[in-house]
Amino acid sequence: MNTIERNDPSAPLAAQLAVLRAAHQRQPLPDWSVRRERLRALETLLRGHRAGIAAAIHADFGNRPTEETELLEIFPSLSGLRHTLRHGRRWMRPRHSLAGLAFLPARNALLPQPLGVVGIIVPWNYPLYLAVGPLIDALAAGNRAMIKMSEYTPRFSALFAELVSRHFRPDEVTVVTGDAEVAQAFAALPFDHLLFTGSTAVGRQVMRAAAANLTPVTLELGGKSPAIIGPGARFEHAVERILFGKLVNAGQTCVAPDYVLLPRARVADFIAAAGRVAARMYPHAPGGQYASIVSDRQYRRLVALRDGAVAAGARAHPLLEAAGDDAAARRLPPQLLTGVDDGMAVMQEEIFGPLLPLLPYDSLDEAIAYVTAHPHPLALYVFEQDRALIDAVLARTVAGGVSVNDTLFHFAQHALPIGGVGASGMGGYHGEAGFRTFSHLKPVFRQARWNGASLLSPPYGARFRRVLGLLLKRG
Repeated sequence: MNTIERNDPSAPLAAQLAVLRAAHQRQPLPDWSVRRERLRALETLLRGHRAGIAAAIHADFGNRPTEETELLEIFPSLSGLRHTLRHGRRWMRPRHSLAGLAFLPARNALLPQPLGVVGIIVPWNYPLYLAVGPLIDALAAGNRAMIKMSEYTPRFSALFAELVSRHFRPDEVTVVTGDAEVAQAFAALPFDHLLFTGSTAVGRQVMRAAAANLTPVTLELGGKSPAIIGPGARFEHAVERILFGKLVNAGQTCVAPDYVLLPRARVADFIAAAGRVAARMYPHAPGGQYASIVSDRQYRRLVALRDGAVAAGARAHPLLEAAGDDAAARRLPPQLLTGVDDGMAVMQEEIFGPLLPLLPYDSLDEAIAYVTAHPHPLALYVFEQDRALIDAVLARTVAGGVSVNDTLFHFAQHALPIGGVGASGMGGYHGEAGFRTFSHLKPVFRQARWNGASLLSPPYGARFRRVLGLLLKRG
């Protein structure tokens, strides 16, 4: 395990990066057998320590159901590994094509090449999957990786660092733990690519640090992800799926629905249906299978968002009547908010917890206009049966990813990249898209032995002008 002390994090971090970079230079293009071995080592790590991983995350949160850790972290990690092991060799193949007509019989190729050493900064909300997901892609692309874990999940971070040190050599993958000062020094390292998952505010700091080295970045940020219930939606289904997406991990999910846009006449129906759904999903809350908020700081932030909205004129609607705030256990029961407006903090920042504002609209055009008037979200959820209305929402809005008639699940599709746009991030990864993110697709032009290149060389006489005229005519 690599724990960097607070006094001077830069030097030991640079030394670890140097070890990884030297190893990459010795083996700059590992073949599929090497990459497969590393991916299988990661699979062995996950399969052999499922219980310990879930227990460590549970301890960090105070209460995080094992079922949610297995569903939302272990399952997608293993599924991603299986997908990559099945397709990675094909992703590595050069992509050949003929040269342009004027350059035949030459040929072109794109050669996927590892970038080198990838840095990965992991958030606290899904500390396993948001470390393993990008690591899978980086290893498949033939890179080595250096991972900075969150200080807000100290037990799991320490466990993951220990497990990685058992299953990988220090010149293949290394894990760093430490506080915010360590994270700042980590972001300033001259990686060949840096991936950060976290808040938009911290993402700006990471991008500034990376810019000093011209390090390419992938930023997976957050934002206020809307759920739109159309006039023709299956209403009860929409409520159930929105509640699922909002309340797993107590809303501490970057793609959780942040607010709901719904027909004005259905607000009371939503409140009533949401109460029934929440009671069915969490019959023993607070506690049981309802997660705690990860830290006192996050708990206080959420309470302030709710109380500030109520003080400004909003109304809170508890979904579990018997459950009240429990600051000692950091359990915040789910609540809907009505009467909110854009002047309230709860509508200005990503909520990242079990509070769900309801915004009524009078026409779907009004709902679409509201979304487009705000920064592009990481996720957008549309509930509607009329395909023309769905297509209208898709055409007129911009979002990192979309699920239609469900929530969260676009994030788990191996054929779809994970990524944001604008304030919700840049770049993407996951599956083949991740392989490409962590590869350089090197363009190669192969000239044929017999070719007409000399016809375009000086001196520029009549023959040159005839050939150039033909090229210009053909475009």
